[in-house]
Amino acid sequence: MTRQALLIDDDIVDVETVRRAIRRNRMDVELTVAHDGVEGLEVLRRASTTPPIPILLDLNMPRMNGFEFLDVIRADPKLRLHQVFVLTTSKADVDLLRAYDRCVAGYIIKPLTFSKFCEALQAIDGLWRVNELVPTTAVGAER
Repeated sequence: MTRQALLIDDDIVDVETVRRAIRRNRMDVELTVAHDGVEGLEVLRRASTTPPIPILLDLNMPRMNGFEFLDVIRADPKLRLHQVFVLTTSKADVDLLRAYDRCVAGYIIKPLTFSKFCEALQAIDGLWRVNELVPTTAVGAER
């Protein structure tokens, strides 16, 4: 069964790198791309996203950056359960801490080589698969 995922990144080279890594890893993922946080929110609000879909999120984008995007979805009861992995070039500790403070599932610094990028995406795919085993109703039941 094809799984859905959302990539929010304004860099067309990084978008194509993610697509190539998905193909290389033979991941059965249908990737939707948004070029900033505003567009990402539009995609999520239009989509039927039950269960929540995983999101790969860049931090530095125009209009609405990754942190602003995270603030909006974590405050929205209909969007807060989406699993977000930050995919960024930022190695700054302050960015890492800000991201985890917003309940991200992971923080991946964009690797310099394609093979390392494929390894990172394969690790994310493993986490997606594990989280698919947890019923959405169980995750949101205590709120």
